[in-house]
Amino acid sequence: MTRYLLAHRHTPGECGIVFASFKGLKSPLRHQVTLASCRTGGHAIWWTVDAQNEAEALHLLPCYVAERTTVDRVTEVQIP
Repeated sequence: MTRYLLAHRHTPGECGIVFASFKGLKSPLRHQVTLASCRTGGHAIWWTVDAQNEAEALHLLPCYVAERTTVDRVTEVQIP
């Protein structure tokens, strides 16, 4: 498995749509804690996921969210 950082951005007006789009989706990301800046005005959400490839990583998100999400392959590093 490869680790990916999913970075999603939306407008303040899309915030409710983004969260509502998860309802009914069977995804391991549902009901999990993640980082988001919506409450502080940034309107971005980040997830770290393990997947076989970028397409599989995006498939964990609702289509509406996935279409507005970038994917980066990441690894852990130790900061000296």
